[in-house]
Amino acid sequence: MDERLRRLPAVHRLLEARDVVEYGATLGPETIGRAVERVLDRARASGGSQSYDAIVAAVVERLRAIGLQGMIPAINATGILVHTNLGRSPLAPEALAAVEGLAHGYSNLEYDLAAGERGSRYDRVTAPIRDVTGAEDALVVNNGAAAVLLVLDTFAKGREAIVARSQLVEIGGGFRIPEVLERSGATLREVGTTNRVYLRDYENALSPRTALLLRTHPSNYRIEGFACDVGGQELAALGRRAGVTVVEDLGSGALTDLSEYGLPHERTVGEALDDGIGLVTFSGDKLLGGPQAGVIVGRARLIARLRGNPLLRALRVDKMTLAALGATLHLHRDRSSRNRIPLYRMLAATPDELRERAKPYLAAMPGSSVVDSDAYVGGGALPQARVPSVAVALPASHPDRLAAKLRGENPAIVARIEDGRLLFDLRTIAPEEDDSVIASVTASAGRPRTSPKTRRRD
Repeated sequence: MDERLRRLPAVHRLLEARDVVEYGATLGPETIGRAVERVLDRARASGGSQSYDAIVAAVVERLRAIGLQGMIPAINATGILVHTNLGRSPLAPEALAAVEGLAHGYSNLEYDLAAGERGSRYDRVTAPIRDVTGAEDALVVNNGAAAVLLVLDTFAKGREAIVARSQLVEIGGGFRIPEVLERSGATLREVGTTNRVYLRDYENALSPRTALLLRTHPSNYRIEGFACDVGGQELAALGRRAGVTVVEDLGSGALTDLSEYGLPHERTVGEALDDGIGLVTFSGDKLLGGPQAGVIVGRARLIARLRGNPLLRALRVDKMTLAALGATLHLHRDRSSRNRIPLYRMLAATPDELRERAKPYLAAMPGSSVVDSDAYVGGGALPQARVPSVAVALPASHPDRLAAKLRGENPAIVARIEDGRLLFDLRTIAPEEDDSVIASVTASAGRPRTSPKTRRRD
């Protein structure tokens, strides 16, 4: 046997290396053992010329890559509050407690405790949804697109849905409203032009095949200038005259007027219902600040038809989603409790408060500075609205490399690069995450990282 192959470290020696041992709690001994064997196989195939330190580093790099394949926590330093790629809105402590309280055992998910017989899972959140929206009835499915699909399948399958051309949007993941309509079996009837639609356009498109008048949220764009749209009240009145159901997909799920937080007004669920819209759909994990879910509210007779659709079983939500959504809805009852929802806590923070939080960063990170920043709501809501914020800017010779190192931490830290600097926007970093960010940045900027350290986030 080649002498170099003899000098390759034994498996047990690599398993005892400090940087390898640190992965034990998260990946387990079997995964670590397979990674060590794989690295040693490659070392043997290449002639065994690597040093012990190089082999340990290769094992650690492989373990790090394995760890990043699964779900790990992340710290959002981007300034995008409802960040689609980072899980949208973080949950409130009350929502987390509700999930923990129900997930470890049994519950009355589909059991009527008073009658001692089978009940409905949807009844668990119907009352709080009615309370905060003023709707007659409500239904919850697994996401916003599912809510739209269920409505279209129930009311417009084999018939026509009239939609303004200006509202034929593409939503997250490349899904487009015309494609959702096609999949539901409904026929799209476009009216108006890209920038202007009038009530007469809807009136002229009505026919015996018309099943729905559909309004959709503009999502991540705005049409300005020479533009015209039909308001919710006008469309609802036309629907009543024609005997056609009017549906509005609000998408963002605003339950409160965001002008309270210094933002432009975003149409709320209550306003849509007050306009006479028959059914309103919206997401649970955007401006509502809860778990991923699709909520449908409106007239009781219309919701009853949705409940009778067999497709509902394929779109239903689980007990943990219902628990988190119910707890989040209770927090929307007034502003004081609403600000316990992380999204609204972030919106309520003042620039002066953020500058005060920046002081420990400056003390620990040589060369850093505090800069004014523009944060954004994100999640398809208020695309042009900027939220004044504060960021800590860290100069770096290779900011992309430092950013990549921080994304390899646990929790991962996702920042943004501007003008050759790495920016950490404090509006989207929770105050309880400050110490973790400071420790990770100072360690990564000061020396090469050999293995991630799992840090407490509580």
